[in-house]
Amino acid sequence: MSDTLNNKVIPVVMRFVNTRPITAMKNGMLYPIPFIIVGAIFLILGQFPYQPVAAYFTKIGIDDWFMQAYNGSFAIMALFAVFGITYSWVHDSGYDGVPAGLLAIVTDIILQPNHVTTVANVLDKTKTSTNWMAENAIDKAWLGGKGMILAIIIGMLVGWIYTWFMKKGITIKLPEQVPSNVAASFTALVPAAAIITGATIVYGLFQKLGNTTFAEWIYRIIQTPLQHASDGPFGVLLITLVPVFLWFFGVHGSTIVSGIMQPLLISNNADNLTLYQAGKLSLDNGAHIVTQSFFEQFITVTGAGVTIGLVVYMIIGAKSVQMKTLAKLEIGPGLFNINEPVLFGIPLVLNPVMVVPFILAPVVTGFSTYYAIKFGIIPPLNGVYVPWTTPPVISGFIVGGWKVMLWQIFMLAITIPIYWPFAQKYDKILVAQEKGV
Repeated sequence: MSDTLNNKVIPVVMRFVNTRPITAMKNGMLYPIPFIIVGAIFLILGQFPYQPVAAYFTKIGIDDWFMQAYNGSFAIMALFAVFGITYSWVHDSGYDGVPAGLLAIVTDIILQPNHVTTVANVLDKTKTSTNWMAENAIDKAWLGGKGMILAIIIGMLVGWIYTWFMKKGITIKLPEQVPSNVAASFTALVPAAAIITGATIVYGLFQKLGNTTFAEWIYRIIQTPLQHASDGPFGVLLITLVPVFLWFFGVHGSTIVSGIMQPLLISNNADNLTLYQAGKLSLDNGAHIVTQSFFEQFITVTGAGVTIGLVVYMIIGAKSVQMKTLAKLEIGPGLFNINEPVLFGIPLVLNPVMVVPFILAPVVTGFSTYYAIKFGIIPPLNGVYVPWTTPPVISGFIVGGWKVMLWQIFMLAITIPIYWPFAQKYDKILVAQEKGV
């Protein structure tokens, strides 16, 4: 089985993962992360979870300042993503990626609605609420989670088309004496004209034929179904089982699955955040269960395989020198959800004795948390994004309050009896090896 997986299954998976579109998406989605993290900090300050502090910030008038910082960072993450994906595609192809990334932003804006519709907070003469439309305006919702799939599609298309123009030499070439920055702007002129013209035609066709836009069509036909698909038991199974399955063979499964699923999970995060800001965070109002925070705080918390249970055994019950030594090395990194010392030191990779708890632990924590939210034991996660290295318990409190924090502690504790008998068995093997038996 190991030979079959290593020689047939894993190579196919890796070829798919290393294709240009998937590589561009994985690398491009890294660009929004710093702004999401910083914006999340300002969001926490702007909507502080402790009411007396929140009231004080409102009283002195700085809560709006914090929210403005959030609105200019976290809230426009799709704009960073479309730039990053296109830039990564073109840069990895050997060309200057900055003009292409800027062109992708332009294309993204063209294909969005050019108006914002809101429901007025006042009553008209008929005593009913009124819709107001602002023309020639950019709806910021399409620059955030709502426009994430649009950003991925545009990022890949612009990256591919721009690279095609470069490879075919269909550009304006200036003499070598012209400064490089000036030459680069003219190099991008022809592909920019072609892509902007094409995007404008697409915008016009959707307006004429369906009175809609490409962005709205993508959201309705592709993004919404994908988000719902990721938000059920199948989505939980995918993000719990596949990462540890790949890790067992030494492949960084967490990065692969996160790279592919991250746009959907971050979009789910953003939807929850919108509901949380409006005070309507509930499943009845459309909140998602499976989000990026769900993945990072309950499935990869303390590292792939939720190995805190193994570490606890290593600290308390281990008899072998190998386990005792690795326990000291893992305590620090484990607090920040890094468990490579255990993965490769025990090892868990290609270890048939430890494969059952390694796969079982995240499946148990993932499905238990899914149904705990579904049946109202804990609330949906609020959409606040925290760095994946945030220590557990702290992260649980930030993404869901004290109930989620207690549940996270409970989930971490559950991994101890899952790992204990298998770790004990493997520990005896290590002791025998160390004694030369």
